[in-house]
Amino acid sequence: MPIWFNARHWRALIAAAGALMLIAAAGNWAERRELQSKTDALRQAAAAHALGLRGLVEKHDFLPHAAARHPDVQELLRTPHDAALRARVNDYFTDLQTTTGAAALYLVDRAGLTLAASNWNLPSSFVGQSYRRRPYFEDAVQGRRGFFYGLGLTTGQSGLFIAEPVRSQGAILGVAVVKISLEPLQATWMHSADPVVLRDSHGIVFLSAVPDWLFHSIQPVSAADLQWVAEHGQYGSRERFDLLPWSVEPRRGTSGFVVHTAMRERNMDLLALDTPLPELGWTLTVTTDMKEVVQARQVALALTALAVALLLLGVLYWRLREKRFVEQRAARIELERRVEERTRDLQEAHAFRKAMEDSLLVGMRARDPDGKIIYVNPALCAMVGYSAEELLGRRPPYPYWHPDDLEKQARESDDALQGRAAPHGFESRIRHKDGHDVITMVYTAPLVDAQGVRRGWMSSVVDITAQKQAEARQRDQELRLQRSARLASVGEMASTLAHELNQPLMALSNFAVAARALATCGSSDMLAGTLDEIVGQSKRASEIVKRVRAFINPQRAHYESLRMQSVMTHAETLLKPELQRHGVALRLSLEDTTAQVRGDRILLEQVLANLIHNALHAMHDQPRHRRNIELTCRRIGQDLRVTVADQGPGIPGEQLEQVFVPFFTTKHDGLGLGLNICRTIVEAHGGCITVENRTGGGAAFSFTLPTIP
Repeated sequence: MPIWFNARHWRALIAAAGALMLIAAAGNWAERRELQSKTDALRQAAAAHALGLRGLVEKHDFLPHAAARHPDVQELLRTPHDAALRARVNDYFTDLQTTTGAAALYLVDRAGLTLAASNWNLPSSFVGQSYRRRPYFEDAVQGRRGFFYGLGLTTGQSGLFIAEPVRSQGAILGVAVVKISLEPLQATWMHSADPVVLRDSHGIVFLSAVPDWLFHSIQPVSAADLQWVAEHGQYGSRERFDLLPWSVEPRRGTSGFVVHTAMRERNMDLLALDTPLPELGWTLTVTTDMKEVVQARQVALALTALAVALLLLGVLYWRLREKRFVEQRAARIELERRVEERTRDLQEAHAFRKAMEDSLLVGMRARDPDGKIIYVNPALCAMVGYSAEELLGRRPPYPYWHPDDLEKQARESDDALQGRAAPHGFESRIRHKDGHDVITMVYTAPLVDAQGVRRGWMSSVVDITAQKQAEARQRDQELRLQRSARLASVGEMASTLAHELNQPLMALSNFAVAARALATCGSSDMLAGTLDEIVGQSKRASEIVKRVRAFINPQRAHYESLRMQSVMTHAETLLKPELQRHGVALRLSLEDTTAQVRGDRILLEQVLANLIHNALHAMHDQPRHRRNIELTCRRIGQDLRVTVADQGPGIPGEQLEQVFVPFFTTKHDGLGLGLNICRTIVEAHGGCITVENRTGGGAAFSFTLPTIP
């Protein structure tokens, strides 16, 4: 080591190394921060795109289900040569297609031949075309709902196909299909600055904001997958799918990855994030340009290097002046140095705070104790449409207050200024300068200075307009589904009422004939007994009507303390004639006869009657010695568990999760509402209902009810 390399040189070398490490650390920090911000934005974009895709599918998901249950549709599959019937079905499909905005609806028989379609009168009509090799047709004729995306065999236009089997009396007559076009969605993606890609289960891109990426794969497609795609004509006559022109680089510390590619005749680095859509078998990939991440790192490096350079220059300047004015001006130099450092720190802190406030997406507003606006950030100005100059210094009422809510907003403003604002915030409707309404959530907190003195109030304003609109659309959809369920229940109630009233009405008729004969004979004692029977049967018919009304509208239920023993015994009495007629034995088992529950006797009897009736029908094809139903009641903790078990064939495993879904049924004449209504009644009593297959054969439906002391 040379002698001239002394301690002063070592200090300079260490300072230079520290400066370089500081600059590198600042660049890495800025890069990570910008990368995290980009990743969060990608997650939000992916959630929005996934919501849009699911919403598009759910909007048309009910169409094949509804069309498959139309009487004309089922009749056309039975009599395919009826020209008048075919015309009605064509008109019905055309009306559905026009009303819902679907690309097409059509009906296919079991041989795969199209009998009717919404485009029957167009040159590209599906009528007469065969779709036997389509996967959605293969799934539907096997009793499953089919989903498939591909190019149309007739039109060559891509779309999502949803197929539903058309059933009648347990047999599958054909398939109802709806085609949904995703081209409007792709057109929207193409106008976006950030590319979006949608891949199928084989890894093939079938929807993309970049046309050059279409029908490329993320990885080599296997020979089996290529054969499957070709056999089903998913992408027309294409026999090969080249790899995407991507070079993928995993990114540590984040769930995304970096894609190096060429786009719009220039090389680009994109940050990408995959979102699986398992219900559709697709993968959604959203991307964004990495340019801002690189720029953030470069700016951080430059600013840090400049700050370090300025600091080093300041130190050098101070040392030179120290040498020249050690004795005379030492105090002045020290003061100037301290003022300079403090000013620089304040400027940097102010610049950093302003940049942070300007980058916020949440609106910020500060007011003095009298309500005068003393600060607003750009996000709030964009939210209300007024500039900072138009808002600063204004007192209530503010120009963005909604004219219909002035009194409410004045009251909320006074509460905030008096320190009575709700800590969880409050909802407020404001009027944008251009005239449209904006729904916001406002959170207010004290504005305290460095000395701990409250100088006013700071409010955070969040725009929730899109969230409110989405909630309104969801409520509207739920109301429509509830109306459909109530309309479907009308037929079920009419059938139930006719079945239940048949026996008392027949008894009334028989007793009336007997009474007339006894009156002629003059037998007063027997006549009185017969008339008593007529009165009893009339009351029974009245109770049946009340029970059906309570079944239709559970809000009218009459809740009381009762024992399940009496409910189960009465249900057995009601169904005893039908059980005897079918040769079915009902065995009751009660472990605790004293336990009580709070509920409506009629509704609980209806649940038991429905479950026993279903068990009876499940054993219709069983030998007579196996036609046994076990009705048990056991106490489990604070609940009673009631189980109805049969010895029928059981329920297929894939249908166990669907038996309580509205409109799902395995009966050829059922509506699929009985078990759904049973679940509604049980849940209204604070319990839950489940189903499982028994080890020795058959199914067991169980529901729990909370006991009362």
